[in-house]
Amino acid sequence: MTAIRIHEAASSRLDDIYRYTRDRWGEDQAEKYITGLFAAFDRIEDRGVASKPIPAEFGVDGFFFRYEHHVVYWRHLSDGDMGIVTILHERMHRIDRFRDDFGLG
Repeated sequence: MTAIRIHEAASSRLDDIYRYTRDRWGEDQAEKYITGLFAAFDRIEDRGVASKPIPAEFGVDGFFFRYEHHVVYWRHLSDGDMGIVTILHERMHRIDRFRDDFGLG
């Protein structure tokens, strides 16, 4: 079975998402949203989420999918696992944050 590994940038974004959601809509909603994100991560392998290739102009191999108001970027790792690289809100300027999180900035 393929493991899902959460990269440092994605882990930091998950913490931010949780805190923001908790502060804005309460702990129950924050738990629900984060649990939903992790459930979506688990569905990557069996194609239970509709992932698309990252556009060539980003300069990296990988995929992305939308989860509610966030875009999750992931890639296949050399050991066969899947890495969640970053998670960006739909309103974030993606190219700058994306390049930083992928180590291209």
